Amino acid sequence: MDYIEIIGTLIGLLYLYLEYKASIYLWFAGIVMPLVYIYVFYSAGLYADMGINVYYLFAGIYGWMVWMKKPKQKEEDQPISHTPVRYLLPVILIFAALYAGIVFLLIQFTDSTVPYGDGFVTALSVIGMWMLAYKYIEQWLVWMVVDVACCGLYIYKGLYPTTILYGLYAIIAIFGYIKWKKMMNNIQNDEKVSLTDC
Repeated sequence: MDYIEIIGTLIGLLYLYLEYKASIYLWFAGIVMPLVYIYVFYSAGLYADMGINVYYLFAGIYGWMVWMKKPKQKEEDQPISHTPVRYLLPVILIFAALYAGIVFLLIQFTDSTVPYGDGFVTALSVIGMWMLAYKYIEQWLVWMVVDVACCGLYIYKGLYPTTILYGLYAIIAIFGYIKWKKMMNNIQNDEKVSLTDC
């Protein structure tokens, strides 16, 4: 299992680099990596994390399709933007419902030793993947919380290569947020220039 976990870690590093660059190819790594981690997390008894990787698999396919689709009135890819304020309350409610449901399932139907931690990172990861699919910049803030929580969880479970991966995720999420913020500002400045040219 150690070799499989290391392979998953390397694919995860590639995914992180491509996400940082806002490259559409991040979704290819985002489809392969969950296949590896379904096995790793099942073997470690992290059932919600295993389940979230099934979600990641389908979210990777969905994210690829969303990023491939071009806006109707623009030639460039979907731009980076802020999460609309009207989504905040529904997102919080969805997170709470997911968290409660996942914890209930883990306690009632599995032998999980970490139902609350596993449920937390899983529910929040669902939110983060949805935000990433729509290029909402706040997805980086969500991933910072997820990554730090995962580090504690994976240390407890003895998944040390994966702990290192998620520690890197947490650090690079800071730089990712800064980079996406600059990219978003550049797009907005370009749009202002094109409007003044008209």
